[in-house]
Amino acid sequence: MKFVLPVAALSVLFLSACSNSGNTVSNANAEGLITAGKAAAQAATLNDAEVMQLSEKSCAELDGQSKIAVPKSKYALRLARIVKAMPKVVEGVNVNYKVYETKDVNAWAMNNGCVRVYSGLLDMMNDDEVRGVVGHEIGHVALGHSKKSMQVAYAAGTARHVAAVSGNSAVAALSSSDVGAIAEKLINAQFSQAQESEADDYSFDLLTSAKLKREGLITAFEKLAKLGDSNSMLSSHPSSAGRAQHIRDRIAAKK
Repeated sequence: MKFVLPVAALSVLFLSACSNSGNTVSNANAEGLITAGKAAAQAATLNDAEVMQLSEKSCAELDGQSKIAVPKSKYALRLARIVKAMPKVVEGVNVNYKVYETKDVNAWAMNNGCVRVYSGLLDMMNDDEVRGVVGHEIGHVALGHSKKSMQVAYAAGTARHVAAVSGNSAVAALSSSDVGAIAEKLINAQFSQAQESEADDYSFDLLTSAKLKREGLITAFEKLAKLGDSNSMLSSHPSSAGRAQHIRDRIAAKK
């Protein structure tokens, strides 16, 4: 599905401004609105190469802002052990796992293979639970959810910073602050309930194919539920109890 609402909204704004009290919009304002509309339209049609480019920029921006656990640290060594049986390639892209040392409880993945797990989540969960969460985040990428989220985040960014858009590559023209704002939107993305459920099933199937325990998905949901809605990993997700029961049902059905 293409995200065309930003374009429509800008068109309404343009038409409203033209008819307001009989006044006409200045050429500069009109050009600005048209440029914004073009930028939003481009966001809705970001191709795979542009999504990859923006993912690279976003991941690099977040890495630069974060304290990354060094390879021989306890967090890095533990994550390496946890993901040893997890995918090394997703959708034809090599996956790289790193730990952000922070008390925050979160994990995310991007289309360029960037998977980041926060030490707060590692402190809170056992290995099976971490695998379940990582599989879920990878699922958002593999199922195309992350690409759609990036289109939305990019559209919002370009609509506010139309002056930064030039030439044929608007992604390349983004400033560091623009990329940072988009990156923050990506890691705090609110997926639909259907998308969350699909990512849960993806993780379940991933763990099953790798012959890993699936019960960690259940207890991960239960632990996250105790954090409340303030946690970004649950802010838009379906009921944790319902998700846990769905996994129990799948395990019982051996499917």
